[in-house]
Parts: sequence; structure tokens; C-alpha cells
Amino acid sequence: MAETDLLQLHENDNLAVALRDLAGGDRAKLGADTTIAIDTDVPRGHKVAIQPIASGAPALKFDQVIGYAHADIAPGAHLHTHNIDYRDSQVSREIGTALRNAPVLAPEQAATFEGIVRADGRVATRNYIGVLTSVNCSATVARAIARHFEGRLANSHPNVDGVVALAHGTGCGMGAEGRGMDMLRRTLAGYARHPNFAGVIMVGLGCEANQIDRLL
Repeated sequence: MAETDLLQLHENDNLAVALRDLAGGDRAKLGADTTIAIDTDVPRGHKVAIQPIASGAPALKFDQVIGYAHADIAPGAHLHTHNIDYRDSQVSREIGTALRNAPVLAPEQAATFEGIVRADGRVATRNYIGVLTSVNCSATVARAIARHFEGRLANSHPNVDGVVALAHGTGCGMGAEGRGMDMLRRTLAGYARHPNFAGVIMVGLGCEANQIDRLL
């Protein structure tokens, strides 16, 4: 990104996004070999025309119509509400119809990091043990479990990054069914299945055993 001032998000776009504040008169770099003369100040994150856009023609970002020019627009112009109009469009907005796999890089070109490949193929960047709570009543116990292991794993279990308690303030007094319980179950399941957890312990009350089984 440091080698360019403008980012063209799709090869068909007639505009680009300013990666820094641009001043009128600047020669902004668009990639390695192209520069665009900026005709007025353009704040970072705003759009700049990189091709002539005729009056009534669409402005394209991500190869999608984001508005229409209400006057001829020259390359280097700041694109905003002063020269772009919104109009009703009949363009299809179906999601996912243009999905395609990106080209696979050769192994020597691919970026790598020191991650952990789980048995199911997911990749983690940490190796924690999670202590979850089914209700707020068991939050104190969960935090006590995590504190117990603070500073105790480096020698006995050097591959474990730590024990983390994830408590919450709900659960007790909630209906066994409904939106609140559905959200709680979904959130706890998301935590439990996170690849950064090598294992998870669920702490609850004895009367909740049947509810804990339903969380995961």
C-alpha cells in the first residue's frame, strides 16, 4: 500500500479510493506506473475519478454501480454528492453469484505463520483451555479455576498458552426457550468451537445438566 496513493478495487472501476489525504495539484500514484493529477483536495478514504465519466454514466466501485455522474467528470476529480447522483437501479443484487476461487500461489510465494492445525483442519493462532459458564451463578467458580492455573503451566504444559474464563451475566431466571436463551446457547457454542481453544470446560449448577447438554 505504501507504493500507491490510490486503490482501484476492481479492474473495471472508473474510480479509486484515496489512501491518504490528497491536495489539489498532487500527482497521485495509481499502482507502480500510473499517476493521476488531482484537481482539488480529496480526504483519505474518498473516491477519485481515474477515467473520464460522461454525464449520466455510472460510477463503478467493486464493478458495481454506486451512482451516476450529473456532469462530465475528468480524471483526478473528487467524486462525492456534488457530482454523483443516486438513482433507482435495475441491476441484480443477488449475493454470491460471482464468487470464484482466487489463484493458488506456489508454496514458495505463499505467506505462512506459526499456527496450530486442529484435527478437523481448522487453524488456530493460540492454544488455550476455555472455562465457560452456563449461568452467571457459576462465574466466580470459573474465574477461580482460571486464576488457579496462572503461572503454573509454563513448565508442566509449555504448549498451553493459558486457561481463560469466559463468564457472562445471564442464564439464571431465564426461560428455557426463547430468544434470550437461543442467543446464549449460540454464543457459548461459538466460544466452545473456536479453534484457539484446545479444550473447554463448562461450569454450571447441578440443576442445569440437561441445559448444558443442549448448548453444544
